[in-house]
Amino acid sequence: MTGASGLAPPAPHAGDDVVRPFEVAALDLRGRAIQMGGELDAILARHDYPPSVSKLLAEAIVLAVLLGSSLKFEGKFILQTETDGPVDMLVVDFRTPDAVRAYARFDRARVEAVPGADQRQLFGNGTLAMTVDQGAHTSRYQGIVTLDADTLESAAHTYFRQSEQIPTRIRLAVGEIHVRGADGIMRHGWRAGGILVQFLPEASDRMRVPDLPGGDTPEGSEADGAKEDDAWVEAQSLIETVGDDELTDPAVPVDTLLFRLFHERGVRVFAPLPVHDRCSCSRDRIKSVLSRFSAEEISASVEDGKIAVKCEFCGTNYAFEPAEIAAAAAEDELPSDSKDS
Repeated sequence: MTGASGLAPPAPHAGDDVVRPFEVAALDLRGRAIQMGGELDAILARHDYPPSVSKLLAEAIVLAVLLGSSLKFEGKFILQTETDGPVDMLVVDFRTPDAVRAYARFDRARVEAVPGADQRQLFGNGTLAMTVDQGAHTSRYQGIVTLDADTLESAAHTYFRQSEQIPTRIRLAVGEIHVRGADGIMRHGWRAGGILVQFLPEASDRMRVPDLPGGDTPEGSEADGAKEDDAWVEAQSLIETVGDDELTDPAVPVDTLLFRLFHERGVRVFAPLPVHDRCSCSRDRIKSVLSRFSAEEISASVEDGKIAVKCEFCGTNYAFEPAEIAAAAAEDELPSDSKDS
């Protein structure tokens, strides 16, 4: 999708639930964009979330997908909020290369009391943690920022400014849709979209941005620091022109949006990266976790003769016989040479 102002946009081909990496060389920009439809709707539809909670979780899913899809190794990117508000926890787990799962924990009565689905009131005060897990025998990397009366967008900007020190701009949007099926019945669904751009010039000194004001900065005074690079100022101005409706409208797919934004500078897109609603839970995995419980914990978990476990992410129910878990626990305690014999 390279081009100048006289070129017509190409036919869109990225589609829904696909991350589209791109670069704008003239502005030293690299980024990713996505519109989510069916896969997002499947995640939200299996839970009885109030609309405001669904919208909040949808934003978190898009943000996690945009960030997690940049990983170049086998591993996980985990986005998690912990706050004192009506929605006290969001968890999104992106596993490379293409699997995402998510859930929200909330107090329904408190959520319904929040007017206008205000993100700041739904979150309250707490933290946003972003964790990169490369698997066994490696150390996790985690960045944490405050989420005090803040939105996911602004908290993500703070994270990149403080932790990554890469000039970054993110836009997120969520919309509800109603589609009439072949049977004539109107059905409700969710769509979401997002775009992330980062300023990555070869000369690192060009990446400098004004410092955040310190705690003792007099009220009303401006932050001190370097003047922002003109290319980055232009990029931010372009991103600010994107409306929420453009990010979610199926009639304005990602490729079309990128062309609209950057065609005068020339935008190059890379191979699309599909994203799937896919949980990693399994009976064997859960049995392995339960086998580490003590005998007292196993006994306390038994109801009606069974140990029942429900996956918070996908809603799958698992039932185990207590003897089955006890046998698995006993096997785990055997020396490794005994297991091989």
